[in-house]
Amino acid sequence: MTVLEDRIEMADDSGELTLDELFESLERTTPEGYKVEIVEGAIFMSPQRDTHWEIIADIYEQLRTKYPRRRVKSDVRIDYPGHLNGFATDVTLVAEGAEKNEKGLWLCQDVEFVAEVISKGTAQNDYGPKKAAYARAEVPVYLIADPYQGKCHLFTQPKDDDYMTETTVSFGGDVDLTLTDLGLTLKTDEFPRD
Repeated sequence: MTVLEDRIEMADDSGELTLDELFESLERTTPEGYKVEIVEGAIFMSPQRDTHWEIIADIYEQLRTKYPRRRVKSDVRIDYPGHLNGFATDVTLVAEGAEKNEKGLWLCQDVEFVAEVISKGTAQNDYGPKKAAYARAEVPVYLIADPYQGKCHLFTQPKDDDYMTETTVSFGGDVDLTLTDLGLTLKTDEFPRD
């Protein structure tokens, strides 16, 4: 087991539930149409809003022009470093040849791109502990689409708990990902605002 896998597992002798146990319990009780994530041990459930979904679908469709469906994921659980971090990222691109682990989960080490669309109730997670976890996992490209600000925040060059580079683009502009491994330009002209 690598250090990263050990940090993700978080199964200890304190009697605290593991991520797997928490998700198993939540799957039985979560209402249809709700997204569930565990961020630093705190459980967040939120309904999908129309604006949120339209931006996710737009990003997904643009990635699909270059990448096969098996590499582009949405709302699929991936465990990240830190205390009980099981995220269901809005859009994720996994590496070519990535495979699920023995639990049937994708590995954060294989994530090449993450996009989160801000919701009012969970925005602090996307800008805070989730951003730090993505950086610790060395996710090379992290994009936040914020329909309240009408802006995208692109983070690259992960180092420790943060990203060394941030680029901000207003909705309507293009997010240039040509200098990243993604090698494409993301159009935001159809991203709705809240």
